[in-house]
Amino acid sequence: MDGSGLTYKEEVIEIKIPAGVADGMQLSLSSKGNDAPGGGIPGNLLIVVEAVEHDELKRDGNNVIFDLYVSFIDAALGTSVEVPTIDGKVKIKIEAGTQSGKLLRLRGKGIKDIEGYGRGDQLIHVNVWTPKQLSRDEKATLEKLRESKNFKPSPGKGEKGFFERMKEYF
Repeated sequence: MDGSGLTYKEEVIEIKIPAGVADGMQLSLSSKGNDAPGGGIPGNLLIVVEAVEHDELKRDGNNVIFDLYVSFIDAALGTSVEVPTIDGKVKIKIEAGTQSGKLLRLRGKGIKDIEGYGRGDQLIHVNVWTPKQLSRDEKATLEKLRESKNFKPSPGKGEKGFFERMKEYF
């Protein structure tokens, strides 16, 4: 107790964190703050949210971004891969001929809007992985393919560069 007649005590309270809160947002619990001197109404407790980053998923507003790395063989031939989402893993198809930098969108797989207006999307940024070290046999195989016209870069008019893809996103 201090000279004002207030008693200091600790209380454990349970709070509900709403979906969609972001780092730095404040939540307020009325009447859970300090007592007012002279028997007045207790103040509010302000809670500042400190979000912990996910190892693989990055937040961008209500959207979630994931960097997917695929081998150039899988990018050329196509494949199916599992990717993490905030709801668990999902299987997606990588089309044959997928280029590095392609942006795939999983609609509605992002973060719920704090105001309750739907969900964001999950954006998957495809990165084609090129090996840094090759065995003698691997080098020989690739040398045979080097002269094939299919392995020469020849972007068509339908191919979009990085900036055009970013304009579509925004």
